[in-house]
Amino acid sequence: MFLLAATALTAAPAHAYSSVQLQAVIDQGAAYRNGDALTLQNPPRIIRGRTMLPLREVAAVLGQTVLGDTAQLTLGRLSLDPRKMQAYLDGTPQPAETVGQVGNVVYVSARLLADALNANLSFSDDGRTLTLTALPPGGNPLAPQARFSTDKSTYAPGERVVYTEYAFDPDGADLTSRKWTGRQDVYFQPGTYTVTLQVTNARGLSSQPYTRTITVTGAPIDTPLSYALKYATPGDTFADTRVLTYPALNGQSVQGPAMPLLFSDSPEAPTTSGVLYQDSLSGQARLLAYHVNALTVPARLYVVARNLESRPVEVRTDRLGETAPTRIEGLLGQVTLLDYFASSDSQSVTLQPGQSVAVYASPTLGSGSGVNMMQDINASGRVELTYLMLEENLPPTAQVIQQLPFLAPDGKHQRGTFAGAVRTIRVNLTQFPARLVIGDGMVDPALTGTDALTGQPQRLTGNYGVLYDIQVVGAAGTAVALSPRGGLYRGAMNIQDGPVTQAIKLPKVGSTGTPDSPTLLWRPASNVFNIDFVPASGSNLPISLVFYKSSSPSVFGGVVKHYTP
Repeated sequence: MFLLAATALTAAPAHAYSSVQLQAVIDQGAAYRNGDALTLQNPPRIIRGRTMLPLREVAAVLGQTVLGDTAQLTLGRLSLDPRKMQAYLDGTPQPAETVGQVGNVVYVSARLLADALNANLSFSDDGRTLTLTALPPGGNPLAPQARFSTDKSTYAPGERVVYTEYAFDPDGADLTSRKWTGRQDVYFQPGTYTVTLQVTNARGLSSQPYTRTITVTGAPIDTPLSYALKYATPGDTFADTRVLTYPALNGQSVQGPAMPLLFSDSPEAPTTSGVLYQDSLSGQARLLAYHVNALTVPARLYVVARNLESRPVEVRTDRLGETAPTRIEGLLGQVTLLDYFASSDSQSVTLQPGQSVAVYASPTLGSGSGVNMMQDINASGRVELTYLMLEENLPPTAQVIQQLPFLAPDGKHQRGTFAGAVRTIRVNLTQFPARLVIGDGMVDPALTGTDALTGQPQRLTGNYGVLYDIQVVGAAGTAVALSPRGGLYRGAMNIQDGPVTQAIKLPKVGSTGTPDSPTLLWRPASNVFNIDFVPASGSNLPISLVFYKSSSPSVFGGVVKHYTP
């Protein structure tokens, strides 16, 4: 029956100069060849975790010929010994799981079959539908074709250009890269501009450049600033040379939750195993650690909780963000914040009297690698919390901790326990543009606390680890941006705009570093808008939140909203 089915399929081959495309679904016989329906007698299957195709039947669908007999089968670059179930690609043995058999039908992996025929293979997002595009026997692949259009050919300065790309590959190969030259979403100066697109496919073939000309003339529609306030997306930076001249907003401080911050950043680069910081508490607390392994051997950062009560105590982690390991200092704070904002599943451990357990353990840190972690915990009784840097072969047990030295601070960074891990601020917008300054130590005072190991007072410059709970009233129709004032900044914020809650990466790419290059945060649709902001470890403070009046057609969240000043 299989041979009859294969014969029927080869009776109507594609034209000799055409590619043949097969679309099929796992475990379903219904399929399509070049858009025409057909039935596979042996459907694609998942065998030992791989998507597998019937060799002979699919070859027939694609207009290809399987040569050989029961001792040796050949298809393109593939040779196969069906008795041993061993496949070779260009003479190189392939893994055993790339060949299988269902009844009397030989199956090979879809990927191996595509490689054998120099074909293109792609899958749907759910992995169940595959598309296999093969050249005809002896055919040479054609180069892809670059194509695009613009919504018109003449624009005013500051007018948005809408591009529509419709590049394609004649043989159905995937387009893997696009190279634009001269493309801008807006042109602010009159003139004639040339825009070029070149595309490359999965076979490495590139198209000829495709070019269109744009003319910019007439009265300006937008300036760079007004355009950015309309069309920039969260994380985009834009130019505003007047940003430091805007008046400062007087945020009203509101009593927030009584939550201490246990901050460990000194010594920032310990050279030996030891205790970095230690204090005791009960209830809610935020833990922050920022350290680089300066030992000559791999090490790990731990936070160990010890029950100081005569009864069981539960320690629950409500939120945790971490970055480890990394050698790029600027990445530490941003990734930790994005991880922290995304954290939702709480975990808890119950400690018996005197019992110790690690409530945080970093991955292994190679020498020179760093870790940044921020963790919100809640203890039902008093516990001792100990931050440790331990060379990898040392376990974080009570016996080991008792023998470790307390590492002296490095004199450059802070450590200590600080009251006020949450700073609640309420802002009423009455003038535009305006700025809310954070982390300058004057308008926004630094937290003060105590190093529990030395008893020395501490001042937390920059308020790293403090969550600013900012509620803005009068936010509808505005654009909110972050302006760095102290140097390079790379962080994240969490916003709540009516039903929308979203973490924003700031900036979208790289770092932002000058006050006159703000990064767009959001365009609120709601009159009451909430921002959770934590100064990012490894970045420079202070920063300003800048509020502009906007007349933007916003498409955040997929919903178009029109604002008027």
